[in-house]
Amino acid sequence: MTSYSKQNRVLIAVDCIIFGFDGEHLKLLLIQRDFEPEKNKWSLMGGFIEPDESPEDAAARILKQLTGLEGVYMEQMHLFGDVNRDPIERTLSITYFAFIDIHKYEKQLSDEYHAEWFPLKEAPKLIFDHDKMVEMAKQKLRYKAALHPILFELLPEKFTIPQIQILYENVYDSILDKRNFSRKLLSTGLIIRQAEKDKENSKKGAYYYKLDPAIYKDKFESFLNFIPNPQALIS
Repeated sequence: MTSYSKQNRVLIAVDCIIFGFDGEHLKLLLIQRDFEPEKNKWSLMGGFIEPDESPEDAAARILKQLTGLEGVYMEQMHLFGDVNRDPIERTLSITYFAFIDIHKYEKQLSDEYHAEWFPLKEAPKLIFDHDKMVEMAKQKLRYKAALHPILFELLPEKFTIPQIQILYENVYDSILDKRNFSRKLLSTGLIIRQAEKDKENSKKGAYYYKLDPAIYKDKFESFLNFIPNPQALIS
């Protein structure tokens, strides 16, 4: 027997929810679809899995096509399989969310896909069930960020504590207490203070910090409780 008999074909795709942070806003990377259906509408970056690919390999390939990047933090999220989710053909989609430092890689975005960054709050309506994918990714991000230092993947090599707080406030759409946040962050031992300060955003200046790579790797899956009661911040 060379194939399963009496079985219908089902296509499998991957779709990538790509988050970025520019220092002020959490953003979503979208492309303009260049074929029907929904031509010229905004979409997540995705594509079909090739016969010789795993879902992870397909997601990495698609991300590289769009951004030129390899080794980006990426995590499988959910399988979307509503029967009518694609009007052309029965298609399942395995979703991944990924993090990119916008300033470091914004010039590498492929012109071929007409990619554009949108503030998460201002993202346009997306094709098919992509809005549901983004909403699920936001909830997943909030859950993970409350417990693990996952958001550091969005930051540049050097950053300030105010920048980190702005990022967390973007994720939770809430204002966090400055002293409590700073105290909790410093207590993790994840970051190392540098000699220089950021003088552009305040007169006094805020010290730059870098991640301690050894501690970051060791504590990445630890339950650090950055946000002790995240549900209270989510409306």
